[in-house]
Amino acid sequence: MSISTWTAERMDILQEGRKQLLKENCENDKDAISKGKRSLEDMSDSELKNLVVDDEHGIIYCYIPKVACTNWKRVMFVLKHGEPYQDPSSISRYLVHGPGNLPLLSSNPRIERKLKHYTKFLFVRDPFVRLISAYRDKFEHYSESYFDNFTQHIQRLYGNQPNPTHRMGEVSALGVRITFYNFIQYLLDPQTEENLPFEPHWRQMHRLCHPCLIEYDFIGHVETLEEDAEQLLNTLKLQNDIKFPPSYVNITTSESLSGWFREVPLVERMKLYKLYETDFKLFGYRKPDELLDG
Repeated sequence: MSISTWTAERMDILQEGRKQLLKENCENDKDAISKGKRSLEDMSDSELKNLVVDDEHGIIYCYIPKVACTNWKRVMFVLKHGEPYQDPSSISRYLVHGPGNLPLLSSNPRIERKLKHYTKFLFVRDPFVRLISAYRDKFEHYSESYFDNFTQHIQRLYGNQPNPTHRMGEVSALGVRITFYNFIQYLLDPQTEENLPFEPHWRQMHRLCHPCLIEYDFIGHVETLEEDAEQLLNTLKLQNDIKFPPSYVNITTSESLSGWFREVPLVERMKLYKLYETDFKLFGYRKPDELLDG
């Protein structure tokens, strides 16, 4: 279905507003946001590893975990394999997340030229809602790799379990899990960032995609995913070739914030906002005053 002229004009205005807000906030606090990096030449390959490139169509996508990235990776995978395009919904999530299955910008030649001439896009999400989604996915549902690398550590330091079990099956059977508050305590602990940069599922979005150094042509929001996906595919002239996969029905929403933060003390809510404040400001998300005013 094509976008009506009126809708297209309205969405073009929305896009320009998002990009202008981003530009203004980058200019206001450039040094703090970019951590002193003035150009892409100052950045290592590891800092660019979230940028997927499609040379055939001239597209660069910066993926952010818990921001519809599985479905956008499916689209990029389908484009990579050429016509006739597969239905992106038919592509396994394990396939698109597998190492080496999508070409990364960091391993491509002529990076700066491609960043200048290719169409670059990213999708973002309310930072607190994204954190809840990450917690639900990795800790509430017993992800084995995250159990080994994070859960036991968080249980020991913040969950009052000095000798946590070493078997995920036992944790599942006993119903023992870290709480959302334990997860927040882990994020706020200065030792967490000092020991190792935040894992990408809860790393700040601007630290994954560097929007103050890379001038994105399209900024999508998960909250308007269907409309934004349609507009982007039209912009890329792929609207007749690619159908964006439908979203999950049980998507975490901003309306559920108060329930999740009920057990998090006010002072820690405020610290958490400061930790993710740049994401809120850069991408135009409302400060959740109802959680921060006590």
